[in-house]
Amino acid sequence: MSAQGTHSLAVSIALQSESNRNEILSGLTDNQIASLLYDWSFWARPSQLPPDWEWFCWLLLTGRGFGKTRTGAEWCIARARDGPYHPIALIAETKADARDVMVEAGESSILRCSPPWFMPDYEPSKRRVTWPNGMYATVYSGDAPDQLRGPQHGSAWVDELAKFQYPEQTWDNMEFGLRLGERPQVVVTTTPRPIKVIKRLLAEATTALTTGSTYENLHNLAPMFIRRILDKYEGTYLGRQELHGEVLADREGALWRRVDIDEARVTSCPRLTRIVVGVDPPGGAAECGIVAAGKASIGGRDHVYVLEDRSLQASPDKWASEVVATYFHNIADRIVAESNFGGDMVENTIRMVNRNVPVSLMRASRGKQARAEPVAALYEQGRVHHLGQMALLEDELCTWVPDEGLSSPNRLDALVWAVTDLMLLQKDYGPPGTVRYA
Repeated sequence: MSAQGTHSLAVSIALQSESNRNEILSGLTDNQIASLLYDWSFWARPSQLPPDWEWFCWLLLTGRGFGKTRTGAEWCIARARDGPYHPIALIAETKADARDVMVEAGESSILRCSPPWFMPDYEPSKRRVTWPNGMYATVYSGDAPDQLRGPQHGSAWVDELAKFQYPEQTWDNMEFGLRLGERPQVVVTTTPRPIKVIKRLLAEATTALTTGSTYENLHNLAPMFIRRILDKYEGTYLGRQELHGEVLADREGALWRRVDIDEARVTSCPRLTRIVVGVDPPGGAAECGIVAAGKASIGGRDHVYVLEDRSLQASPDKWASEVVATYFHNIADRIVAESNFGGDMVENTIRMVNRNVPVSLMRASRGKQARAEPVAALYEQGRVHHLGQMALLEDELCTWVPDEGLSSPNRLDALVWAVTDLMLLQKDYGPPGTVRYA
């Protein structure tokens, strides 16, 4: 059956009463059932189907688990089938995300959603997905925006744009190349964050906006996810973003402001005179905060450059391995870790991975707010610069409010330890393991 015939059948069935639908379905042939199984217009919710007007960007700002990845994959399959709308650019936060989420492994990926009679061939070495009719897509990543400088496309799917390390540069390079065919279009599927490129797209008349929450797709989500994530985030400020897909403004009472972070953000940094890795060890099942930062003198004043956030939730040996890997990746001078939780255990865990890395333990003698305020003040002065965007770290900075009875997130604490070590302490380092106070 042709795609048009399948679509007509799907529409006909959808318009029937439940009893009539069951009767029609029971009379379908195996081929008709197979065709219907892969007809996205039959299975999708209305919010998962493209708006019916001449938009340039379809922006899906939704909560986690809404089904936006499936929506993006199905749109790409339709563009390849109904083209010519190629080449298609597939752009994720990293190459691994593009491969695992958009193309190959994920439940909602292109290969998982494509029907057997229109199954594309994926060539990882060429970063290319090719459909049977010759239409093809190329994989790109938001941590290498210059890959998009030059190539031309007729379509693009950008997944989790708000998390990209270099969202502005990636978007601009993509848009300059989105110029083939009569109707070039781009779909953006992302959990919202109030970054510049998202705000810009929201203000443009050629943007079609779709919003939605996690709750719209509960019947397709694992019960454990529903219990853990909804219990954890529902009713919270961050839950409005992660579950309900709201673009949030700065939280009243937060020490950090996104405007300060954005204005000081850089895409490269000068020669750094000192680099450290701040570590906030996890308590229980929490994340281990791991943030690398360096110092440079600009115009006679010291500035901090936050190089990367590699925080993760893992077992002690795994987070310790990540700490050591971050130390060597950034050619750091020292690891600075909080010792209040676990004491010597923190240093010993790190040394089980590499006994020779220099580790200094910092014991907190003041409250979290007192430690965080001087660091936040450096941000206000424009003296702390993020190298690219660090979405999860920045969310924690701009949503943590002191005196609310909540402990500060581990990413924030790791950053505070690193900046404190670089800018706010008089240092006289002794041998590895020296305990200093902040």
